[in-house]
Amino acid sequence: MIKEFRSGCPISSALDVVGDKWSLLIIRDMLIKHKKTFKEISDSDERIAPSILSARLKLLESYKLISKTKIPENKKENIYLLTEKGIRLTPIIVEFSLWGDTNMREFNKINDIEGLNSDKSYVIQSVQDSYNSMLLNF
Repeated sequence: MIKEFRSGCPISSALDVVGDKWSLLIIRDMLIKHKKTFKEISDSDERIAPSILSARLKLLESYKLISKTKIPENKKENIYLLTEKGIRLTPIIVEFSLWGDTNMREFNKINDIEGLNSDKSYVIQSVQDSYNSMLLNF
């Protein structure tokens, strides 16, 4: 599922992979909410269509941001886990959260996120540590 990039610019290249409406939300749900299955991810507040979710998961897997494996207890169900490359998107997720929290409140009822206004490097490290701890179970 590798697609052609628009240019050699690193920003453009990154946006070609995670710059659509859904990819960062999928990564957010996996990283922060520890969602691992297709159903868990599709049950998000944003209500992504199954066909779009399937396409985005395949895209993210093709660029090695996520990996797909089977649940040990249920060989029929896939689980999706962030790779190290995917986990390294944490600072971007945190920055988007901070920017949205500060700049979108006048337009939308923004959820309060406990601890978001702590030291940014602490928030990033905490999110990564929490996800990596969850990974130890797999």
